Amino acid sequence: MKVGLVLGAGGVLGGAWLVGGLHALASETGWDPGSADSIVGTSAGAMIAGLTASGLPPWYMLAHSAGEIGAADELAIDDPEASRSAGAVYRLHAAVPVLGPGSWRLALTSLARPYRYSPAAILAGWVPRGLISSEPLKQTIRRVAADDWAPHSNLWIIACDYATGRRVAFGREDAPPASLADAVAASCAIPGFYRPVRICGRRYVDGGVASTSNLDVLAGRGLDLVICMNPTSSLHAPQPRTLGERAAGVLRQASGRRLGYEAKRVRSSGTRVLLIQPTIQDLDAIGTNLMSSKRRHQVIEVAAETVARHLVASEIREQLQDLPAGEDLLVRPPPEPLHVRPDFAALARSRWAVQSV
Repeated sequence: MKVGLVLGAGGVLGGAWLVGGLHALASETGWDPGSADSIVGTSAGAMIAGLTASGLPPWYMLAHSAGEIGAADELAIDDPEASRSAGAVYRLHAAVPVLGPGSWRLALTSLARPYRYSPAAILAGWVPRGLISSEPLKQTIRRVAADDWAPHSNLWIIACDYATGRRVAFGREDAPPASLADAVAASCAIPGFYRPVRICGRRYVDGGVASTSNLDVLAGRGLDLVICMNPTSSLHAPQPRTLGERAAGVLRQASGRRLGYEAKRVRSSGTRVLLIQPTIQDLDAIGTNLMSSKRRHQVIEVAAETVARHLVASEIREQLQDLPAGEDLLVRPPPEPLHVRPDFAALARSRWAVQSV
């Protein structure tokens, strides 16, 4: 059974929701998400996809967020709070601020032909370049993926060319060469917030500028099933109480429409698609500020519960019953507490070598 895994955009708290959801997916099915034949990550989903494809299991991410991993853990850094934030440390970039549109080329071409660009791409060209450094994001990836790329050879990290608005799937053969740290940072580089990331002489920004999910890049890939977790859409529509909640609702609707279009395209190629989206309980925990790290662990815990409930539904269970069993340590925690991180990367390399045969 060939399986694809797609992890969508959603800021810090969207990434937290993905961690909880992946933990539930592994716990309920016994399947290792990192063993998916293809993994696609966008923005926050790129960070979690990069960690997952590098061998870091969801249960470990949850335990690390909860502070259950000892100080000797290799993920620990000088600031104990930042070490639990998955790179959500906001530091000013050293470059001199530049006023005016962040990308004059994208701003002007999207103005001349707006029908060719998403609303996010049009806005991305006009907002000033972000002032926040993406270095903490890169550091998070480097602590897990010591090599330039993950052991997984079908990991695609989605970013957008800041000059053209064209999406690029780093890790695919037709993409420019990039380290995993740079690719993830580029995919997370929200225009107007993070500084664009330069790769092979070109600037790249958040892959969510093209699509919050980018599910359709797996159309026609010969997969039997694609599991897509998309933090920014929902089948639930809570009653908005504030202007921020109203704006969040509009963005969720737009993300959901795009997700539905992409899912239809993948299904038309003969691949089953399972969509997992936040519930009303998740949305209450996430709130409207996706970049806040204060509620990160709460969102992880809520997602672990809501996604687990979703997966026991009869129609969902039937789609997942053929998922292959994963290696035990990559699916669930060992009975004894950990103080030093196991060599998950070696396990991942071994797993992928077997799958590639």
